[in-house]
Amino acid sequence: MKRKLIAAIGVAGMLVSVAACGSDTKDSDKKAGSDGFKGETLTVWAMDGSTPPNWTKDLTAAFEKKTGAKLKFEVQKWEGIQQKLTTALSEENPPDVFEIGNTQTAAYAKTGGLADLSDLKKEIGADWADNFNEAAVVDGKQYAAPWWFANRVVVYNKTVFKEAGVTEVPKTRDDFFKALDKIKAKGKAEPIYLPGQNWYFFDGLTIGKGAELIKKDGDKWVSNLADPKIAEAAELYKKYQAYSKAPKDKDEATPQQADVFAKGKTGAFIGMGWEAGTAVKANPALEKDIGYFTIPGESADKPEGVFLGGSNFAVAEGSKKQELAKEFLKLALSDKFEGALAKESGVIPNKESLNSNLAGNPVAEAAAPSAKFGGTTPLIPEWAAVENNPNPIKSYLTAVLNGKTPAEAAKQVEGELNKRLAQKQ
Repeated sequence: MKRKLIAAIGVAGMLVSVAACGSDTKDSDKKAGSDGFKGETLTVWAMDGSTPPNWTKDLTAAFEKKTGAKLKFEVQKWEGIQQKLTTALSEENPPDVFEIGNTQTAAYAKTGGLADLSDLKKEIGADWADNFNEAAVVDGKQYAAPWWFANRVVVYNKTVFKEAGVTEVPKTRDDFFKALDKIKAKGKAEPIYLPGQNWYFFDGLTIGKGAELIKKDGDKWVSNLADPKIAEAAELYKKYQAYSKAPKDKDEATPQQADVFAKGKTGAFIGMGWEAGTAVKANPALEKDIGYFTIPGESADKPEGVFLGGSNFAVAEGSKKQELAKEFLKLALSDKFEGALAKESGVIPNKESLNSNLAGNPVAEAAAPSAKFGGTTPLIPEWAAVENNPNPIKSYLTAVLNGKTPAEAAKQVEGELNKRLAQKQ
């Protein structure tokens, strides 16, 4: 299922004051239980593709039975959602609960639009994965709850690998490079399609190195691209990209890498699982040849770092039904329904103990091992401006691939990166 995992693109720049302006009368005096909220209707905004039918039906029935209230899901489109949500949170009757991109949460929390869910974390979130929950915490307070996640995997052509003599799925980074060497030596296919600006893959490499793209300098954020660990990630990216004929100054959407893979002349690409479906749509005969494996790391027991895209659930500070909203979250994020969501949609659940629900889904099985080693882009509102085109991180990668040393490339773009990080939010 295709999901656009947006990472704070322009959110902070659009956010105006969304502090609660609703009535102070909330439902805190009500108690959960049969008919505890009878006559109420809880409105939940969820993004297109996030609420599979069986999960939605079963959760709605359980919620209405438990609380006596009605549950109303309103499906939203990703396009334009930032402005729509910003506006809604500033009005008297905002959606009570809403799905929010994990990297967007900090920007909305800073405006005062999100309710503090620290008590909910204590009650049901003790075993939420720490790296998943990180994006839901701002200034030490729990302003959202981690819901679902997805990350990149290696999508590969089984026939290309087999014809090159690669008989086992690579378990380490060295294994992967050896496989690419064999495909290259065979001379019939491009070993890997990797454009020069697939910066989410690069972000995963920096996470794997334990590096940060930015750092705090006094009271402001500045570039950290000169860090030697970032340089190591850049050199690793360059090594991968040397196996590809893809342009060094384009990203994975220009052209769509799935369309390139669909031609059957590519060994592998780094991408989201749904991209394989795009390739099959373009070339149905390719379906039998597609496989997936975890992006390998230095050792077999520690996969490569990955960028974690995904969504949190948040409650509007202006909602008059915050207690009812928390009853919804207790159900939606319970092991029963979190596991059911993972099983039906193939997304990574918010706790590792529920990964058994991914069994039988080859994409999810490939993604899950690296999820616990994943992270996000910097969780600050100021990051939003960085991703606007031309993204200086992409420019940095292209410079490295065109012969600049990582240090030279960092110096070339850090002025623009710092300028964007200094923009008023």
